[in-house]
Amino acid sequence: MLDIQTFDALKGGNVFYKALAHPLAAEAMGRLAARLAEAGPVALFDPEAVAGPLLTMYPALGIESLFVQDVQAVGRERGGLVARPVTELAGSGARTVLVAGFDARRVVGLLRSQLPEGMAVLSLDEARLPETHLTNTRRYLDPLNFAMNFAFFRDQDGLSTRLVTANYWAGYGATAVRFWLRLFDGAGGAIADWEEPAPAGAGGIVFNSRDIRARFGLGPFTGQLFVHAIGVAGHDIVKYALDTVGGGNEASLSCTHDANAWPSSRYAGLPAPRADERVVLWVQNSHGSTIPAGAIALDRMGAEQPVALAEPIGPFASRAVDVAELLPGLRWPEQVEVRAGRHVVRPRYEVTRLGRTRIAHVNVERADLVPDPGIRTLPPQLGRGFLLPFPILPRATYRSIVLPTPMAESERTLPLRLDIFDAEGNLLREHFLGCLPRDHAVAVDFDDLLDSAALSDIGGHADLVYDFREGGEADGWLHALVRYERRDCDHVAETSFGAHIFNTLMTYKGEPQSYSGPPPGLTTRLFLKLGEGDRHSYTHLIYPASGPWHARSDTRLVLHDGAGAVLAEEGITIARSGSALVRPDLVFTRALIETAGPAGYVLIRDRTCRLFGYHGLVDDRGAFSLDHMFGF
Repeated sequence: MLDIQTFDALKGGNVFYKALAHPLAAEAMGRLAARLAEAGPVALFDPEAVAGPLLTMYPALGIESLFVQDVQAVGRERGGLVARPVTELAGSGARTVLVAGFDARRVVGLLRSQLPEGMAVLSLDEARLPETHLTNTRRYLDPLNFAMNFAFFRDQDGLSTRLVTANYWAGYGATAVRFWLRLFDGAGGAIADWEEPAPAGAGGIVFNSRDIRARFGLGPFTGQLFVHAIGVAGHDIVKYALDTVGGGNEASLSCTHDANAWPSSRYAGLPAPRADERVVLWVQNSHGSTIPAGAIALDRMGAEQPVALAEPIGPFASRAVDVAELLPGLRWPEQVEVRAGRHVVRPRYEVTRLGRTRIAHVNVERADLVPDPGIRTLPPQLGRGFLLPFPILPRATYRSIVLPTPMAESERTLPLRLDIFDAEGNLLREHFLGCLPRDHAVAVDFDDLLDSAALSDIGGHADLVYDFREGGEADGWLHALVRYERRDCDHVAETSFGAHIFNTLMTYKGEPQSYSGPPPGLTTRLFLKLGEGDRHSYTHLIYPASGPWHARSDTRLVLHDGAGAVLAEEGITIARSGSALVRPDLVFTRALIETAGPAGYVLIRDRTCRLFGYHGLVDDRGAFSLDHMFGF
């Protein structure tokens, strides 16, 4: 496992990690390693305690000894080396010293004054990005310098991908945002580099694999798109929605979203295949060093018998891992845990059935969480506490199935209940699932809970909540996979997400979560892309409420064109604990939708409550996709 700490729930992201992981930094680190190979023995001076992540990500640096200035660190191991006092560096026999830090001019100058003549001193400034790639040139490890992400990107076998986002940084004062992009093929080779300006305002942004392939004269590819946003403000994460679309005779359609730029040791929520399905996990190396053979493994959730992938995966390369290749005989609704060793950002998986394919994502299985006894005794002001709201699509057309998924390494029980609501927020039924064990395989089909007439035309939603009537523990990181199947054809979509506390004035450990600023988050700002061609976008908006809040929402649908100009605005209202299915092409005129263009979007805004949304595309032939939305 890579010795890197990429994200802390309280402190946020590890900027040093992102500075090392950028593909241009990886190239520079390769050049630095070649230079050090000619100048050894090489010692590492580690004033900021970053030797572990540095050496685990770049073992080819060839460091032979480690020196520190903190007396409490002397004798401790970092990156496989035992730390010695920096006062011993001059007599260590090293020919070259590498300072493990950026913006290191002062430290380099101080060291040189204490070292013998001829001992070279270098720093990680050798691997800095070009100044043109920085938002803040005065402080290299400013998080805004590394607003970046990866996307699964394909244009092959009749399937193409379309990444859609908006210049939401303009709302925080950014005036000249641009993107640096690199496309990797399946072997990890860089097949295209380019820059794209963002609209000056809060306009829409589209990167379409078909256009990129034509622009650069590329052959078919399935790999990764690296996206680095420069000149940003307010947010250091690139958020996006990603459609996978079939062309010609290929009728597949699915959507997913941003990869979450932080590698995790484990991921969960990977479904086992049904008898007529093939499930493939796309392992895409997020780093400039090879993933060793055996470093990636799959395990039946709760079995603790991981089976390793017995081959290496090169830098930035992609490998399709068939679940049946490592875990033959596993069947839905059994679940698979991914042991990823922090080598990859949140992976995608692909399900193929009856000639159609769909893409979805696994989720981060937290290593830092332990059961929280406070959740069992939340005060009445927090009502039902943590909720995981998800749609029940109109049941005359769709089946809706939910599979709770353990999402913390310490999680052993899931004491759960389903609360089912119609579109007007009326509670139709409560269904206790029990205190499920970690290795459970319990998927709930709402056809088994509701009569045929219930929620048949406009659908509704369900909340997955904690229920301790049979004991069990909770950690607040409650997740589930939700699958939707057309009744009249073979199209299927699925998504997964986690629970939050919604719409209470009182707070608990950062909940209700806010998009920006301190909790409670009691407003809504959601991004809804528009469709393309004969595919129309839609959203299923839910007004989840842990406890009493406003009786109805005051929700605005604001249509923007590709440049960010507001074209029109319409209002809707949603009952507390209710939901609404919304299609922009049925809310706004065709002329307005055409004026908005393929990069246009709808901003869903509500200043009275926090809504939770799902979105997708639908066409007249029955194809549809669905995933949860992102806000900013």
